[in-house]
Amino acid sequence: MQLFAVPSNLFQSHKPMRNISKNKPVVIVGGGLAGLTAANYLHEKGIPFVLFEAGERLAGLAQSFHDKDGFTYDFGAHFVTNRLADAIGVGAQCKDVPLYGESVWLEKRSHSYPLGLMLVPRFTLSGIKSKIKGLAGMNANGSAANWFRSSYGEKLGNEIAIPLTEAWSGAPGEDLSSAVGDSIPGSMLRTIYLKLASRWTGRAVSCGYSREKPEHPGVWHVYPDGGVGVLCQKLAENIMDSIRLSSPVEEILVENEKVVGVKVGGKRIDAGAVISTAPVHILARLVNGTSTLDYLLKFRYRPMTFVNMRFEGRGLLPDVVTWTPEDKYPFFRLTETAVSMPWLAPAGKTVITVDIGCEIGDDIWEMENDALGEKCLNNLLPLIPDAKERYLGCKVLRTPLAYPIFLKEYEEDRKRFEKGTEIDGLISIGRNGEFRHVFMEDAYWRTRQKVDELLGNEPQASPQPTNNGNNTG
Repeated sequence: MQLFAVPSNLFQSHKPMRNISKNKPVVIVGGGLAGLTAANYLHEKGIPFVLFEAGERLAGLAQSFHDKDGFTYDFGAHFVTNRLADAIGVGAQCKDVPLYGESVWLEKRSHSYPLGLMLVPRFTLSGIKSKIKGLAGMNANGSAANWFRSSYGEKLGNEIAIPLTEAWSGAPGEDLSSAVGDSIPGSMLRTIYLKLASRWTGRAVSCGYSREKPEHPGVWHVYPDGGVGVLCQKLAENIMDSIRLSSPVEEILVENEKVVGVKVGGKRIDAGAVISTAPVHILARLVNGTSTLDYLLKFRYRPMTFVNMRFEGRGLLPDVVTWTPEDKYPFFRLTETAVSMPWLAPAGKTVITVDIGCEIGDDIWEMENDALGEKCLNNLLPLIPDAKERYLGCKVLRTPLAYPIFLKEYEEDRKRFEKGTEIDGLISIGRNGEFRHVFMEDAYWRTRQKVDELLGNEPQASPQPTNNGNNTG
Protein backbone atom coordinates (compact mmCIF):
# COMPACT_ATOMS: atom_id res chain seq x y z
CA MET A 1 0.00 0.00 0.00
CA GLN A 2 1.39 3.41 -0.96
CA LEU A 3 1.92 5.74 1.95
CA PHE A 4 -0.43 8.47 0.70
CA ALA A 5 -2.79 6.34 -1.38
CA VAL A 6 -6.45 6.94 -0.60
CA PRO A 7 -8.66 3.79 -0.80
CA SER A 8 -10.69 3.71 -4.02
CA ASN A 9 -13.97 3.31 -2.13
CA LEU A 10 -13.33 6.50 -0.16
CA PHE A 11 -15.44 8.66 -2.47
CA GLN A 12 -18.46 6.38 -2.89
CA SER A 13 -20.44 8.06 -0.12
CA HIS A 14 -23.45 10.20 -0.93
CA LYS A 15 -24.08 11.34 2.66
CA PRO A 16 -24.94 15.04 3.02
CA MET A 17 -22.02 17.19 4.21
CA ARG A 18 -23.19 20.76 4.54
CA ASN A 19 -20.03 22.24 6.07
CA ILE A 20 -17.33 20.39 4.14
CA SER A 21 -16.48 19.54 0.55
CA LYS A 22 -18.35 16.50 -0.79
CA ASN A 23 -15.61 15.26 -3.11
CA LYS A 24 -12.51 15.50 -0.91
CA PRO A 25 -11.67 13.43 2.17
CA VAL A 26 -11.63 14.79 5.68
CA VAL A 27 -8.05 14.77 7.01
CA ILE A 28 -7.55 13.83 10.65
CA VAL A 29 -4.31 14.88 12.34
CA GLY A 30 -3.30 12.45 15.11
CA GLY A 31 -4.16 8.87 16.03
CA GLY A 32 -4.88 9.07 19.74
CA LEU A 33 -8.28 8.47 21.34
CA ALA A 34 -9.86 11.65 19.97
CA GLY A 35 -8.50 11.26 16.45
CA LEU A 36 -9.60 7.62 16.27
CA THR A 37 -13.01 8.54 17.69
CA ALA A 38 -13.44 11.09 14.90
CA ALA A 39 -12.26 8.59 12.29
CA ASN A 40 -14.56 5.85 13.58
CA TYR A 41 -17.52 8.22 13.62
CA LEU A 42 -16.86 9.38 10.06
CA HIS A 43 -16.66 5.72 9.06
CA GLU A 44 -20.06 5.12 10.70
CA LYS A 45 -21.49 8.01 8.68
CA GLY A 46 -19.92 6.87 5.41
CA ILE A 47 -17.81 10.03 5.14
CA PRO A 48 -14.44 9.76 3.31
CA PHE A 49 -11.39 10.45 5.49
CA VAL A 50 -7.70 9.73 5.94
CA LEU A 51 -5.91 9.85 9.31
CA PHE A 52 -2.24 10.82 9.57
CA GLU A 53 -0.31 9.79 12.70
CA ALA A 54 3.23 11.07 13.19
CA GLY A 55 4.32 8.10 15.30
CA GLU A 56 4.83 4.45 14.50
CA ARG A 57 1.82 3.36 16.53
CA LEU A 58 -1.64 4.54 17.46
CA ALA A 59 -3.14 5.53 20.83
CA GLY A 60 -0.87 8.39 21.92
CA LEU A 61 -1.09 8.73 25.70
CA ALA A 62 -3.80 6.04 25.80
CA GLN A 63 -1.16 3.30 25.69
CA SER A 64 -0.38 0.53 28.15
CA PHE A 65 2.99 -1.09 28.72
CA HIS A 66 3.53 -4.61 30.04
CA ASP A 67 6.86 -5.81 31.47
CA LYS A 68 8.24 -9.34 31.71
CA ASP A 69 7.51 -9.48 35.45
CA GLY A 70 3.75 -9.13 34.96
CA PHE A 71 3.28 -5.43 35.76
CA THR A 72 1.18 -3.11 33.57
CA TYR A 73 1.73 0.64 33.36
CA ASP A 74 -0.25 3.45 31.72
CA PHE A 75 0.69 7.08 31.08
CA GLY A 76 -0.64 7.96 34.50
CA ALA A 77 -3.53 6.07 36.07
CA HIS A 78 -6.49 5.83 33.67
CA PHE A 79 -10.05 5.23 34.87
CA VAL A 80 -12.40 4.21 32.08
CA THR A 81 -16.18 4.17 32.59
CA ASN A 82 -18.44 1.28 31.58
CA ARG A 83 -20.44 3.81 29.54
CA LEU A 84 -17.39 4.63 27.42
CA ALA A 85 -16.35 0.98 27.10
CA ASP A 86 -19.85 0.01 25.95
CA ALA A 87 -20.05 2.92 23.49
CA ILE A 88 -16.77 1.87 21.87
CA GLY A 89 -17.74 -1.80 21.93
CA VAL A 90 -15.26 -3.29 24.39
CA GLY A 91 -17.53 -3.62 27.43
CA ALA A 92 -17.32 -7.42 27.32
CA GLN A 93 -13.51 -7.17 27.41
CA CYS A 94 -13.46 -5.13 30.61
CA LYS A 95 -13.21 -5.97 34.28
CA ASP A 96 -15.21 -3.98 36.83
CA VAL A 97 -13.09 -1.81 39.12
CA PRO A 98 -14.24 -2.73 42.64
CA LEU A 99 -12.67 0.11 44.59
CA TYR A 100 -11.76 3.76 44.22
CA GLY A 101 -11.09 6.35 46.90
CA GLU A 102 -9.05 9.49 47.46
CA SER A 103 -7.23 10.84 50.50
CA VAL A 104 -5.02 13.79 51.33
CA TRP A 105 -1.77 13.26 53.22
CA LEU A 106 -1.27 16.33 55.39
CA GLU A 107 0.80 16.86 58.53
CA LYS A 108 1.74 13.17 58.71
CA ARG A 109 -1.90 12.08 58.63
CA SER A 110 -4.29 10.77 56.01
CA HIS A 111 -7.67 12.47 55.53
CA SER A 112 -10.22 10.81 53.27
CA TYR A 113 -11.94 12.93 50.61
CA PRO A 114 -14.41 14.43 51.17
CA LEU A 115 -15.68 13.21 54.55
CA GLY A 116 -12.31 13.10 56.32
CA LEU A 117 -11.51 16.69 55.39
CA MET A 118 -14.95 17.80 56.57
CA LEU A 119 -14.08 16.48 60.03
CA VAL A 120 -11.12 18.87 60.36
CA PRO A 121 -12.56 21.85 62.30
CA ARG A 122 -10.43 24.56 60.69
CA PHE A 123 -11.43 23.43 57.20
CA THR A 124 -15.12 23.19 58.05
CA LEU A 125 -15.32 26.54 59.83
CA SER A 126 -13.35 28.29 57.11
CA GLY A 127 -15.62 26.75 54.46
CA ILE A 128 -18.75 27.97 56.23
CA LYS A 129 -17.28 31.44 56.55
CA SER A 130 -16.47 31.46 52.84
CA LYS A 131 -20.01 30.46 51.90
CA ILE A 132 -21.42 33.29 54.02
CA LYS A 133 -19.13 35.75 52.27
CA GLY A 134 -20.21 34.34 48.94
CA LEU A 135 -23.88 34.80 49.75
CA ALA A 136 -23.10 38.37 50.72
CA GLY A 137 -21.58 39.04 47.31
CA MET A 138 -18.02 39.14 48.62
CA ASN A 139 -16.60 36.47 46.27
CA ALA A 140 -13.85 37.43 43.86
CA ASN A 141 -13.10 34.67 41.37
CA GLY A 142 -10.62 36.29 39.01
CA SER A 143 -7.86 33.77 39.77
CA ALA A 144 -7.78 30.08 40.56
CA ALA A 145 -6.44 30.92 44.02
CA ASN A 146 -9.44 33.16 44.76
CA TRP A 147 -11.81 30.55 43.33
CA PHE A 148 -10.47 27.84 45.65
CA ARG A 149 -10.55 30.12 48.69
CA SER A 150 -14.12 31.22 48.02
CA SER A 151 -15.32 27.71 47.13
CA TYR A 152 -13.62 25.70 49.89
CA GLY A 153 -12.56 28.29 52.44
CA GLU A 154 -9.21 29.96 52.96
CA LYS A 155 -7.77 27.17 55.10
CA LEU A 156 -8.45 24.26 52.75
CA GLY A 157 -7.73 26.45 49.75
CA ASN A 158 -4.35 27.64 51.04
CA GLU A 159 -3.24 24.33 52.52
CA ILE A 160 -4.50 21.81 49.96
CA ALA A 161 -6.26 22.99 46.80
CA ILE A 162 -3.92 25.80 45.76
CA PRO A 163 -0.64 23.93 46.46
CA LEU A 164 -1.89 20.90 44.49
CA THR A 165 -2.96 23.09 41.58
CA GLU A 166 0.39 24.87 41.56
CA ALA A 167 2.23 21.53 41.67
CA TRP A 168 0.55 20.05 38.61
CA SER A 169 0.42 23.30 36.63
CA GLY A 170 3.80 24.76 37.53
CA ALA A 171 2.21 28.22 37.84
CA PRO A 172 1.23 30.33 40.88
CA GLY A 173 -2.45 30.07 41.79
CA GLU A 174 -2.81 33.84 41.43
CA ASP A 175 -1.68 33.57 37.79
CA LEU A 176 -4.15 30.82 36.89
CA SER A 177 -7.69 31.41 35.68
CA SER A 178 -10.64 30.48 37.85
CA ALA A 179 -11.70 28.23 34.94
CA VAL A 180 -9.40 25.63 36.51
CA GLY A 181 -12.32 24.90 38.81
CA ASP A 182 -14.63 23.96 35.91
CA SER A 183 -13.29 20.39 35.84
CA ILE A 184 -13.87 19.80 39.57
CA PRO A 185 -17.07 18.02 40.68
CA GLY A 186 -19.57 20.66 41.75
CA SER A 187 -21.88 19.61 44.56
CA MET A 188 -20.33 18.20 47.74
CA LEU A 189 -23.61 16.43 48.52
CA ARG A 190 -23.58 14.75 45.11
CA THR A 191 -19.97 13.70 45.64
CA ILE A 192 -20.91 12.09 48.96
CA TYR A 193 -23.91 10.41 47.30
CA LEU A 194 -21.74 8.88 44.57
CA LYS A 195 -19.12 7.78 47.11
CA LEU A 196 -21.80 6.04 49.15
CA ALA A 197 -23.18 4.46 45.98
CA SER A 198 -19.78 2.86 45.46
CA ARG A 199 -20.07 1.15 48.85
CA TRP A 200 -23.61 -0.01 48.17
CA THR A 201 -22.86 -1.43 44.73
CA GLY A 202 -19.37 -2.79 45.36
CA ARG A 203 -18.17 -0.98 42.25
CA ALA A 204 -16.13 2.17 41.78
CA VAL A 205 -18.90 4.56 40.76
CA SER A 206 -17.58 7.39 38.61
CA CYS A 207 -17.28 10.70 40.44
CA GLY A 208 -15.73 13.64 38.65
CA TYR A 209 -14.66 11.68 35.57
CA SER A 210 -17.61 12.62 33.34
CA ARG A 211 -18.84 16.14 32.71
CA GLU A 212 -20.55 15.78 29.34
CA LYS A 213 -22.88 13.01 30.53
CA PRO A 214 -24.52 12.66 33.97
CA GLU A 215 -22.81 10.57 36.63
CA HIS A 216 -24.97 8.17 38.63
CA PRO A 217 -24.64 4.72 40.27
CA GLY A 218 -25.08 3.08 36.85
CA VAL A 219 -21.81 4.57 35.60
CA TRP A 220 -18.71 2.99 37.12
CA HIS A 221 -15.05 2.40 36.36
CA VAL A 222 -13.83 -0.55 34.34
CA TYR A 223 -10.48 -1.57 32.87
CA PRO A 224 -9.99 -3.38 29.54
CA ASP A 225 -8.12 -6.68 29.38
CA GLY A 226 -4.86 -5.74 27.71
CA GLY A 227 -4.83 -2.13 28.90
CA VAL A 228 -6.41 1.16 27.90
CA GLY A 229 -4.89 0.84 24.43
CA VAL A 230 -7.67 -1.68 23.71
CA LEU A 231 -10.05 1.26 23.33
CA CYS A 232 -8.00 2.67 20.47
CA GLN A 233 -7.50 -0.77 18.94
CA LYS A 234 -11.27 -1.22 18.77
CA LEU A 235 -11.85 2.23 17.28
CA ALA A 236 -9.24 1.50 14.60
CA GLU A 237 -10.43 -2.05 13.92
CA ASN A 238 -12.27 -1.44 10.64
CA ILE A 239 -10.49 1.67 9.38
CA MET A 240 -6.80 0.71 9.13
CA ASP A 241 -6.89 1.17 5.35
CA SER A 242 -7.51 4.88 5.96
CA ILE A 243 -4.74 5.33 8.54
CA ARG A 244 -1.19 6.40 7.70
CA LEU A 245 1.43 5.82 10.42
CA SER A 246 4.83 7.56 10.56
CA SER A 247 3.25 10.38 8.56
CA PRO A 248 3.48 13.74 10.34
CA VAL A 249 1.37 16.54 8.90
CA GLU A 250 3.78 19.34 8.04
CA GLU A 251 1.27 22.03 7.13
CA ILE A 252 -2.48 22.67 7.17
CA LEU A 253 -3.17 24.70 4.05
CA VAL A 254 -5.67 27.56 4.27
CA GLU A 255 -6.90 29.88 1.52
CA ASN A 256 -9.30 32.76 2.18
CA GLU A 257 -9.83 31.48 5.76
CA LYS A 258 -10.92 28.06 4.50
CA VAL A 259 -9.06 24.74 4.77
CA VAL A 260 -8.04 23.37 1.36
CA GLY A 261 -5.57 20.64 2.21
CA VAL A 262 -2.52 19.46 4.12
CA LYS A 263 1.12 18.81 3.32
CA VAL A 264 2.57 15.43 4.32
CA GLY A 265 5.99 14.20 3.24
CA GLY A 266 6.37 17.29 1.10
CA LYS A 267 3.23 16.46 -0.91
CA ARG A 268 -0.03 18.40 -0.98
CA ILE A 269 -3.19 16.43 -0.22
CA ASP A 270 -6.50 18.16 -0.89
CA ALA A 271 -8.95 18.02 2.01
CA GLY A 272 -12.61 18.84 2.42
CA ALA A 273 -11.97 19.58 6.10
CA VAL A 274 -9.29 19.01 8.73
CA ILE A 275 -9.84 17.61 12.22
CA SER A 276 -6.78 18.29 14.38
CA THR A 277 -5.75 16.76 17.70
CA ALA A 278 -2.48 18.71 17.78
CA PRO A 279 -1.72 20.84 20.85
CA VAL A 280 -2.99 24.30 20.06
CA HIS A 281 0.38 26.05 19.98
CA ILE A 282 1.54 23.43 17.48
CA LEU A 283 -1.70 23.79 15.49
CA ALA A 284 -0.94 27.49 15.13
CA ARG A 285 2.45 26.63 13.61
CA LEU A 286 0.95 24.04 11.26
CA VAL A 287 -1.58 26.41 9.74
CA ASN A 288 -0.23 28.08 6.60
CA GLY A 289 -2.12 30.83 4.79
CA THR A 290 -3.59 32.78 7.70
CA SER A 291 -2.53 34.40 10.97
CA THR A 292 -5.92 33.80 12.59
CA LEU A 293 -4.56 31.28 15.10
CA ASP A 294 -1.32 33.07 15.97
CA TYR A 295 -2.75 33.98 19.38
CA LEU A 296 -2.50 30.29 20.32
CA LEU A 297 1.29 30.35 20.13
CA LYS A 298 1.53 31.57 23.72
CA PHE A 299 -0.62 28.77 25.20
CA ARG A 300 1.30 26.39 27.46
CA TYR A 301 1.10 22.76 28.54
CA ARG A 302 2.59 21.12 31.63
CA PRO A 303 5.14 18.34 31.12
CA MET A 304 4.78 15.40 33.48
CA THR A 305 6.93 12.53 34.71
CA PHE A 306 5.23 9.33 35.88
CA VAL A 307 7.33 7.02 38.04
CA ASN A 308 5.74 3.57 38.21
CA MET A 309 7.22 2.01 41.35
CA ARG A 310 6.95 -1.72 42.03
CA PHE A 311 6.70 -3.11 45.58
CA GLU A 312 6.22 -6.31 47.49
CA GLY A 313 2.86 -6.28 49.26
CA ARG A 314 -0.35 -4.42 48.53
CA GLY A 315 -2.45 -1.73 50.19
CA LEU A 316 0.62 0.29 51.11
CA LEU A 317 -0.98 3.72 50.68
CA PRO A 318 -3.91 5.16 52.66
CA ASP A 319 -6.16 5.05 49.58
CA VAL A 320 -6.18 4.31 45.87
CA VAL A 321 -5.24 7.95 45.23
CA THR A 322 -3.27 9.94 47.78
CA TRP A 323 -2.71 13.67 47.27
CA THR A 324 0.38 15.30 48.81
CA PRO A 325 -0.02 19.10 48.87
CA GLU A 326 2.98 19.89 51.10
CA ASP A 327 5.90 21.28 49.10
CA LYS A 328 8.41 19.01 50.86
CA TYR A 329 7.31 16.24 48.52
CA PRO A 330 8.54 16.25 44.90
CA PHE A 331 5.27 14.61 43.79
CA PHE A 332 1.68 15.78 44.15
CA ARG A 333 -0.25 12.55 43.56
CA LEU A 334 0.28 8.86 44.31
CA THR A 335 -1.95 6.17 42.81
CA GLU A 336 -1.76 2.57 43.98
CA THR A 337 -3.36 1.15 40.88
CA ALA A 338 -3.17 -2.49 41.99
CA VAL A 339 -5.53 -1.77 44.91
CA SER A 340 -8.14 -0.51 42.48
CA MET A 341 -7.22 -2.84 39.62
CA PRO A 342 -5.42 -5.88 41.11
CA TRP A 343 -4.72 -7.43 37.72
CA LEU A 344 -2.15 -4.71 36.96
CA ALA A 345 0.39 -6.38 39.26
CA PRO A 346 1.28 -9.99 40.14
CA ALA A 347 -0.30 -11.50 43.25
CA GLY A 348 1.20 -10.16 46.46
CA LYS A 349 2.77 -7.18 44.70
CA THR A 350 1.71 -3.68 43.83
CA VAL A 351 2.54 -0.71 41.63
CA ILE A 352 2.38 2.90 42.77
CA THR A 353 2.28 5.60 40.09
CA VAL A 354 4.00 8.80 41.22
CA ASP A 355 3.00 12.01 39.39
CA ILE A 356 5.64 14.74 39.22
CA GLY A 357 5.11 18.04 37.46
CA CYS A 358 8.27 19.25 35.76
CA GLU A 359 9.71 21.22 32.87
CA ILE A 360 11.59 19.88 29.87
CA GLY A 361 15.30 19.97 30.69
CA ASP A 362 14.96 20.44 34.47
CA ASP A 363 16.48 18.11 37.07
CA ILE A 364 13.45 15.79 37.21
CA TRP A 365 13.20 15.54 33.42
CA GLU A 366 16.90 14.78 33.00
CA MET A 367 17.38 12.54 36.05
CA GLU A 368 18.35 8.90 35.44
CA ASN A 369 15.43 6.56 36.03
CA ASP A 370 17.06 4.65 38.90
CA ALA A 371 18.05 7.88 40.64
CA LEU A 372 14.53 9.25 40.22
CA GLY A 373 13.13 6.05 41.71
CA GLU A 374 15.42 6.43 44.73
CA LYS A 375 14.37 10.06 45.15
CA CYS A 376 10.70 9.06 45.19
CA LEU A 377 11.45 6.13 47.50
CA ASN A 378 13.07 8.35 50.11
CA ASN A 379 10.11 10.72 50.03
CA LEU A 380 7.63 7.86 50.41
CA LEU A 381 9.01 6.81 53.79
CA PRO A 382 6.60 8.98 55.85
CA LEU A 383 3.71 7.17 54.16
CA ILE A 384 5.33 3.72 53.81
CA PRO A 385 7.99 3.31 56.55
CA ASP A 386 9.34 0.02 55.12
CA ALA A 387 9.23 1.17 51.49
CA LYS A 388 12.94 0.50 50.93
CA GLU A 389 12.64 -3.12 52.04
CA ARG A 390 9.67 -3.65 49.71
CA TYR A 391 11.01 -1.79 46.65
CA LEU A 392 11.41 -3.77 43.39
CA GLY A 393 12.44 -1.02 40.98
CA CYS A 394 10.57 1.34 38.70
CA LYS A 395 9.64 2.23 35.14
CA VAL A 396 9.56 5.93 34.21
CA LEU A 397 7.32 7.49 31.56
CA ARG A 398 7.56 11.12 30.49
CA THR A 399 5.34 13.34 28.37
CA PRO A 400 5.97 16.97 27.40
CA LEU A 401 2.23 17.63 27.03
CA ALA A 402 0.25 16.39 30.00
CA TYR A 403 -2.14 19.18 31.01
CA PRO A 404 -3.25 22.51 29.51
CA ILE A 405 -2.26 25.41 31.77
CA PHE A 406 -5.07 27.97 32.13
CA LEU A 407 -3.09 31.16 32.64
CA LYS A 408 -5.05 34.35 33.29
CA GLU A 409 -2.91 36.20 30.74
CA TYR A 410 -4.62 34.38 27.88
CA GLU A 411 -7.98 33.55 29.44
CA GLU A 412 -9.93 35.74 27.01
CA ASP A 413 -8.17 34.07 24.10
CA ARG A 414 -8.96 30.65 25.61
CA LYS A 415 -12.64 31.55 25.69
CA ARG A 416 -12.37 32.76 22.11
CA PHE A 417 -10.90 29.42 21.06
CA GLU A 418 -13.72 27.55 22.84
CA LYS A 419 -16.08 28.95 20.19
CA GLY A 420 -14.03 27.49 17.32
CA THR A 421 -10.96 28.03 15.18
CA GLU A 422 -12.58 30.75 12.99
CA ILE A 423 -11.21 28.88 9.96
CA ASP A 424 -13.85 27.26 7.79
CA GLY A 425 -13.48 23.47 7.75
CA LEU A 426 -10.99 23.25 10.64
CA ILE A 427 -11.92 21.88 14.06
CA SER A 428 -9.69 20.94 16.99
CA ILE A 429 -10.54 18.00 19.28
CA GLY A 430 -9.25 16.11 22.31
CA ARG A 431 -7.75 17.41 25.53
CA ASN A 432 -4.70 18.95 23.90
CA GLY A 433 -6.58 19.96 20.77
CA GLU A 434 -9.37 21.71 22.66
CA PHE A 435 -7.00 23.02 25.34
CA ARG A 436 -9.46 21.70 27.88
CA HIS A 437 -9.31 19.64 31.07
CA VAL A 438 -11.27 16.58 30.00
CA PHE A 439 -11.07 12.87 30.79
CA MET A 440 -11.34 10.04 28.27
CA GLU A 441 -15.12 9.72 28.25
CA ASP A 442 -15.69 13.43 27.80
CA ALA A 443 -13.12 13.54 24.99
CA TYR A 444 -15.08 10.79 23.24
CA TRP A 445 -18.52 12.44 23.45
CA ARG A 446 -17.21 15.93 22.72
CA THR A 447 -15.39 14.66 19.65
CA ARG A 448 -18.51 13.03 18.23
CA GLN A 449 -20.50 16.20 18.90
CA LYS A 450 -17.92 18.43 17.19
CA VAL A 451 -17.73 16.14 14.17
CA ASP A 452 -21.54 16.25 13.95
CA GLU A 453 -21.36 20.03 13.95
CA LEU A 454 -18.71 19.93 11.23
CA LEU A 455 -21.00 17.75 9.11
CA GLY A 456 -23.93 20.06 9.80
CA ASN A 457 -25.88 17.36 11.64
CA GLU A 458 -27.85 17.51 14.84
CA PRO A 459 -25.86 15.79 17.65
CA GLN A 460 -27.28 12.37 18.49
CA ALA A 461 -28.12 11.11 21.97
CA SER A 462 -25.50 8.80 23.41
CA PRO A 463 -26.31 5.16 24.11
CA GLN A 464 -26.74 4.12 27.73
CA PRO A 465 -24.46 1.51 29.32
CA THR A 466 -25.47 -2.07 28.56
CA ASN A 467 -23.10 -3.62 31.10
CA ASN A 468 -25.11 -5.51 33.70
CA GLY A 469 -22.30 -5.85 36.17
CA ASN A 470 -21.41 -9.39 35.15
CA ASN A 471 -17.80 -8.64 34.23
CA THR A 472 -15.10 -10.53 36.03
CA GLY A 473 -12.83 -8.50 38.22
